[in-house]
Amino acid sequence: MPEIASSFLTPWATFYNMTGESAAALTGLMFVVITIVSGDGNRRRNPAGVSTFSTPTVVHFSVALLISALLCAPWPSLAGPGIVLALTALAGLGYLVRIMLMTAKLREYHPDLEDWVFYTVLPFVSYGAILIGAIMLFRMPQAALFVLAGSVVLKLFIGIRNSWDVVTYLATGAGDEPPEST
Repeated sequence: MPEIASSFLTPWATFYNMTGESAAALTGLMFVVITIVSGDGNRRRNPAGVSTFSTPTVVHFSVALLISALLCAPWPSLAGPGIVLALTALAGLGYLVRIMLMTAKLREYHPDLEDWVFYTVLPFVSYGAILIGAIMLFRMPQAALFVLAGSVVLKLFIGIRNSWDVVTYLATGAGDEPPEST
């Protein structure tokens, strides 16, 4: 059985090493850029906006890193990663419902169609693909690995686009609240 898992996962090692390293680097870069951009003490940010837009972007990168790490591990069978991936997908879908509710409650900013697509619809598609890939891993592992690879790449592109969106929003001062009166 271990040979079966490794025979499916080994050809993907380079791909998942590359996507995992990219996800880790982009997560770190997001922290650095937001720290630099928000380092101006005169700016006040709405914590709901950060939780609604910045945090999910880091979560997408983190999930891409998690999937990449899972599929690089020397599993004795495909059941282990299948179960972990299914649980990850379900948790991600639940998290997205929370993000959708938070987005709908925002008062200071009204998301446009592009925001809804990149912060909720496409992440929903990627988590759905992870769930489908996890289920397929038990019956059609070769096809499942392509579905999972597509979801990881989608997560990376969503994260890159959303990082750019958040950083440009913060850098232009569009998210500034007026300073408190003293």
